Amino acid sequence: MPQVIQWVNPKEGEIIWRYPVDRIEWGAQLIVEEWQAAVFMRDGKVYDVFRAGRHTLTTLNLPLLTQVLSRVAGFEKSPFVATVIYVSLKQHQLPFGGRGQTVELAPIQFYGTAWFRVADPALFVTQVVGGQNIYTTEDLQKFLRGYFNELLMAELSRQSIFTIYGNLDQVSFIAKNAIQPQFARLGLELIDVRFEGLDVTDQIWRDRLFFIRVTGVNPSEYLRMETVQKAAAELGKSPGAAAGTGIVLIPPLLWPQQQQAPAQQQQPAAGVSQQAATQGVVCPQCGYVNPPDAKFCMNCGAKLP
Repeated sequence: MPQVIQWVNPKEGEIIWRYPVDRIEWGAQLIVEEWQAAVFMRDGKVYDVFRAGRHTLTTLNLPLLTQVLSRVAGFEKSPFVATVIYVSLKQHQLPFGGRGQTVELAPIQFYGTAWFRVADPALFVTQVVGGQNIYTTEDLQKFLRGYFNELLMAELSRQSIFTIYGNLDQVSFIAKNAIQPQFARLGLELIDVRFEGLDVTDQIWRDRLFFIRVTGVNPSEYLRMETVQKAAAELGKSPGAAAGTGIVLIPPLLWPQQQQAPAQQQQPAAGVSQQAATQGVVCPQCGYVNPPDAKFCMNCGAKLP
């Protein structure tokens, strides 16, 4: 009775399976299902790939492996040594999650699910199975999850928090387009990426996002203003600033539409002129002139009338 090589009763979600016997007989029956591919390896190299069907193993349908075996006299009459790796061509899920940061160094945490399939069995076995010595689905999932998270964190670090926060569809689209070329190098097709959660882990950044959403302030302008205010606070701690000698004056933080206004209209002091007031909302606490549609003062945070 000829040897039968077949992946019998694979479990749900299994991606790879290694035939447990390395001695293959000539004339053996290789059975491959519609959703499978069978890859022959020897000495760590991939040779022949079989798709769906029942195949009788001969020197004719193992041309690449036969070239290697032909160096041994009488090879066609004796069993040969090879590793048979079955690969599932179905669509598989890849749960992911982790922590990272954005281009503004905002700390974030994320999780979701990606879907992929093996598009090139020979390349996949070469780069992942043989290259990483991975022969179980559990180890493969662990490897792919780590690889995916690494690529995802690198991409998120190039994105602005104001671009991705609260827009899971957009960040999913960005992630898929960025990671797909890297998956293709492993013989994989990244079908879809879906974030199920993405949040800021730092309370300071939560407050920033809330303030920007409520006031409608341009994010880059907000961060610029915050930087200048911090610099002003540090300068205010110097002895010269406190004594009145060598005082450093920080220019008022103005909105783009205010930057061309006359100097007398830019000073948010007591007794602000009617002309200055018409350009924005004057804060009752500090006198800062805010944009007309502002709800909170951009200088001190007080609620505007």
